Amino acid sequence: MSSQPTSPTLSPTATSTPPLAWVILIGLALIWGTSFILIKKGLEVFSSDELGAIRITIAMLALLPFALKGLKAPKPGQWKFLVLSGLIGNLIPSFLFAYAETHLASGLAGVLNSLTALFTLIIGAIFFSQKITLLRVVGILIGIVGTAVLIFSGSAQETSSNSFYGLYVVLATVLYGGSLNIIKHCLAGIKPLTMASLALLTVGPFAFVYLCTTAAFDKLAAQPAAWEALGYITLLAVFSTAIGLVFYNKLIHMTNTLFASTSTYLMPIVALVWGVADGETIHLVHYLGMAIILGGVLLVNRAK
Repeated sequence: MSSQPTSPTLSPTATSTPPLAWVILIGLALIWGTSFILIKKGLEVFSSDELGAIRITIAMLALLPFALKGLKAPKPGQWKFLVLSGLIGNLIPSFLFAYAETHLASGLAGVLNSLTALFTLIIGAIFFSQKITLLRVVGILIGIVGTAVLIFSGSAQETSSNSFYGLYVVLATVLYGGSLNIIKHCLAGIKPLTMASLALLTVGPFAFVYLCTTAAFDKLAAQPAAWEALGYITLLAVFSTAIGLVFYNKLIHMTNTLFASTSTYLMPIVALVWGVADGETIHLVHYLGMAIILGGVLLVNRAK
């Protein structure tokens, strides 16, 4: 996936959920759940580091107008947190997910991504004195068990591959968890869209400079298929980062964060469906691992 969206918790203004909120929720699940198959398609031509650099560069350009408009929004002391958020919430995970999917099925990467909620809670409790209850600890442990089932399942060859490359996705979710806590506790007062665009602006130029040192532009000149792959990466950057963020913030304002978090449970299902449709082999034990992980995430989010 691209950068992780956040928004302040708002109470719903009505007791019932408007139909448009359900439409947006399903749209978010489709957008973010599709991001993993888009990574896979981009990797058919570009290397993982080329894909990561292209993704961040295009995402930065997509949100550049918002970044330029919001340059004065952060306080001087908040810029270091914007840079840190850009690094661990956008730049590094983009490379980790791409590298993981060189050997990991896109559907399984989508399921592992749901661990972000668990690591957000853990990091918040350790570094930001967030309350963590026994029920949430149980949910975290369940999620860890599900992760182990998922990445250590399949044949001997698949197990060796998944266990190694699946850990790159787990690392990315740890970084996402850290970024979300930084945004929540250190970047107060900055609108989510402005924050995301500025975070990308702090790392996007580095991604572009690195991109210029790769063979990506040579591939575009020599391989016709490279343009199709670039199209997939462009969809990934624009929809998952820019449009997905706008929809998420709209959903938050219409309902609340609890309702919006439901996309976390729907997104892995979409990712798996795309993976199966693309010919990926998903074993029954993979579905068991998915169910365990989602159960743990659901328990953590519902626990008081």
